[in-house]
Amino acid sequence: MKKTFSIATLALALASSAFAADLPSYKAPPPPLLPPPPLWTGFYAGLNAGYAFGTSNQVNTGAFPAQDALAALTAPLSPILVSNFRFGTTALANSGVANVNQNGFIGGGQVGYNYQWGQSIVVGLEADIQGAGIRGRGGYVGAGADALNFANVITVNRVAVGSGQIDAGIDWMGTVRGRLGWLFTPTLMVFGTGGLAYGGVNANATHSAAANANLAFLGIPLLGFGAPVVPGSGRYSDTRVGWTAGGGFEWMMAQNWSVKAEALYYDLGSATFASSPVIYMSPISIPLIGLGGPLAMNVPTTRVKYDGVIARVGVNYHFNWGAPPIVAKY
Repeated sequence: MKKTFSIATLALALASSAFAADLPSYKAPPPPLLPPPPLWTGFYAGLNAGYAFGTSNQVNTGAFPAQDALAALTAPLSPILVSNFRFGTTALANSGVANVNQNGFIGGGQVGYNYQWGQSIVVGLEADIQGAGIRGRGGYVGAGADALNFANVITVNRVAVGSGQIDAGIDWMGTVRGRLGWLFTPTLMVFGTGGLAYGGVNANATHSAAANANLAFLGIPLLGFGAPVVPGSGRYSDTRVGWTAGGGFEWMMAQNWSVKAEALYYDLGSATFASSPVIYMSPISIPLIGLGGPLAMNVPTTRVKYDGVIARVGVNYHFNWGAPPIVAKY
């Protein structure tokens, strides 16, 4: 009896095991797939280096005839006794256009913050500051002539030639810009950027000239003389504020590290500054017409524009302090 019960129990156990093996198997479903965390969101800092190319390279100098001894002497007599007088001969000699190419290396650092909006859009703000070796030098030449006729008795003809040299450049530059990017791939961003630009600019100008005068009486040449000239010079230095715009691309080459290449147009405006007077001295004294001391004087004024294009590369380290935490959901 006992033996029969044991055999029945064993048979029942084997049958239950076989039935369980035929039933379908149920497993817990896998956790839902989450989108990858924002790769670009967060703070970053880095370094950059590049080259700047000036775009407005023509520097204009114009001189104002502050004093002309012959004009002052003859003004009460004009137009009865004096004719054929063209005012501003020496001023024309110290006026001209210099080609000043403001080019040079630039390099520094940047900090910024990005926010990745969805899977394709990145918005951010970036500030940078760089030391600059942007420099340019150029020169101009000018000439002028005039004639005075004192009642067809005494005639004075003058010729003046002049030249000048202009140096201009930027010592440092910074920007504060917004950025708007599109992710061509999850790790490659193409962006546009624009905002405020500021920088320390400088300029120097030197001006010199030579003049010659000839005196005639009743058409008979009496004498000719050269006029010694005291050169003039001027200097400008200031911090200018303007704007910048450009674009580029940035590649997240490794975790927390990216490299970028960009081009920016900058415009820091124009600066106008005056130089000390260029003075033409009379080497002789002629009591008849009052010559002696300064023969003429002009004040050159120079205008420089500070703008150009920066092409540069940079590297950034992304701290991701501002990135949202990654939370897995099952």
